[in-house]
Amino acid sequence: MKYCLFSLFLLSQFFSPGNLNAQSYQDAKHHACLKCHSQQSYTFHNSVTNMEIKRLMNPYYVLDTLAMTAGVHKQFDCTDCHSSEYGTYPHQANLKLEPLSTCLDCHGGDVSFAKYQFERIDEEFKKSVHYKVYGDNFTCTKCHSQHTYKATARTSDNVLEIVDYSNKMCLSCHNDMKKYKMVSGHDNPKLVQVHEWLPNQELHFQHVRCIECHTEVLDSLMVSHDVLPKDKALRKCVECHSANSRLKASLYKYQNLQKRAEAGGLNTVMANESYIIGTHQSPVLKLASIIIFILTLVGIVIHSTFRILKKK
Repeated sequence: MKYCLFSLFLLSQFFSPGNLNAQSYQDAKHHACLKCHSQQSYTFHNSVTNMEIKRLMNPYYVLDTLAMTAGVHKQFDCTDCHSSEYGTYPHQANLKLEPLSTCLDCHGGDVSFAKYQFERIDEEFKKSVHYKVYGDNFTCTKCHSQHTYKATARTSDNVLEIVDYSNKMCLSCHNDMKKYKMVSGHDNPKLVQVHEWLPNQELHFQHVRCIECHTEVLDSLMVSHDVLPKDKALRKCVECHSANSRLKASLYKYQNLQKRAEAGGLNTVMANESYIIGTHQSPVLKLASIIIFILTLVGIVIHSTFRILKKK
């Protein structure tokens, strides 16, 4: 029952003209929250000294309004998720202690979201190394920002865009010493050193998602959320560098990419022409094979012609 009521609330908020906030996010200077949280600094009236005070904004609290207008939650206002008491400044300290809504609070138990399998994703996530180590302290929002998340993999037909967006979610923590230590409690190992066994590191990071090697491939989910510990990460090159590449079941799983994959194989995965064995070819060898094929056909035609003439 609570999910039905909450769904009605969401629909009412969605279709309420006053809360379609794509334009108000763009007009950040006149938005009650974003006039401060979209700026590097903010100004407020100090009622004690009766003076206007200007201070630097905590960079972690500065929001990208352009990314917000492109995100999946762009139709909601800040106070749809945050307490309305944030409308006054200084903010009450105890507001920061209030637990934020989780993804399942909105998306769970609702038939309109059933195709996205949020409950199944939650089950898989709870098998991951992130949850096993950090428990409920590691939530969806550690990777998926409620403010700016967009379903790039489902909507984009550009593999490089999908890879870049996905890897930035991982690197936002694993390549940030402060954020990594805040979550893990220890120093961040350097990615280059951890992946020193991997040839052509830069090409792999640019053209393949981290999750291709760090999760199990599941046919029943679009993206696996069971992140494996590093000692169980894939290190078999042949799993990707083969005609039956696992990338077809992961990176190329999406329907909008399957058509292109069927038409052109995995030719766009990497610029390195030797990436997928049997898919990429040397231009010189390719030309030579075409010439040999044509000469073979010509030879067969000439031979057949002479045999026919000789019989006559």
